[in-house]
Amino acid sequence: MTHERELKQPVQLCDPGGRLNPTAVGWSRVPLHTCNLRGRWLRKKRWNYWAVTTDTHLFSVTVSHLDYAAVVFVYWLDFATKGFHEQTVLVPLGTGVRMPETVTGEIAFRSKRLSVLMRDDGGLIELRVNSPDFGGRPLAAEFEVRRPVAYESINVVIPWAEDTFQFTSKQPALPAEGVVHLGRAQIDFDGFACLDYGRGIWPFRSMWNWASASGIQQGRTVGLNLGGRWTDGTGMTENGFVLDGVATKLSDDVRFHYDSRDFMRPWRIRTANSDAVDLEFVPFFERVAKTNALVISSEVHQMIGHFYGRIRTAAGETVAIDRLVGWAEEHRARW
Repeated sequence: MTHERELKQPVQLCDPGGRLNPTAVGWSRVPLHTCNLRGRWLRKKRWNYWAVTTDTHLFSVTVSHLDYAAVVFVYWLDFATKGFHEQTVLVPLGTGVRMPETVTGEIAFRSKRLSVLMRDDGGLIELRVNSPDFGGRPLAAEFEVRRPVAYESINVVIPWAEDTFQFTSKQPALPAEGVVHLGRAQIDFDGFACLDYGRGIWPFRSMWNWASASGIQQGRTVGLNLGGRWTDGTGMTENGFVLDGVATKLSDDVRFHYDSRDFMRPWRIRTANSDAVDLEFVPFFERVAKTNALVISSEVHQMIGHFYGRIRTAAGETVAIDRLVGWAEEHRARW
């Protein structure tokens, strides 16, 4: 394991020439980076991914800008019935889609098929989604997500090279409530939200594993964020968890063991060189999202399920994990 520098002051992600600012490499407990990406057309990737979970449902909305296109997608899942629908809108060249350089800010997307609003003032986040035809039914969703005072998260720069790098802010276990109107059905949400904020300059070929979970365990609020493969060899990881609003950053790599021929089989997720993470993930639903457009392709197997096992905090406290709702995924991309 390597030592990861903890940042304490605001910093620009890029230097004036658009390359990685060396002083930006590290991690922080709150977002400190201004992601001033420039140049490198087709290589810049920006996204805001939100997922809200309860013990019975998941709702997710993403706005992404990949330089050659903006991709906006929404999906929801009913755990009991396995009712699922996903809607995606592609905007060539991302025309009109503006992504803020900081975690806070506003993203507004409007089209005939789908409208999305994400507004973050630092303490309160508003999420609104409307679609006139979401699998044959109109959709209207509204959420309020609250970022508690002194809430800590996992904020990291991954430095592949001075011209390829990524800033990610992973914020699990944010209290969230809202309502989803789907046709005549009303689904009330009182649970937790997770933000995956990403800004960077990516290589053409990428692969990663990602696991996230949020919920209450033995009266305590737990949020997990674990990743693999894409950070290997960089000296940095995105691994950590948030317990009652306090972040534990893990410098150890995390290994994902699963059967890529049958993603529905249980997964094992462990830290490579310590006992900080020892989890079993048991999926109950597989979301598959594929894109194949000539040289551009993407394939995601996102498994929704429950986590079991234990984690250990920086203070040495062991926390048991039992039936914690979340997801684990494999993503392969040429983009």
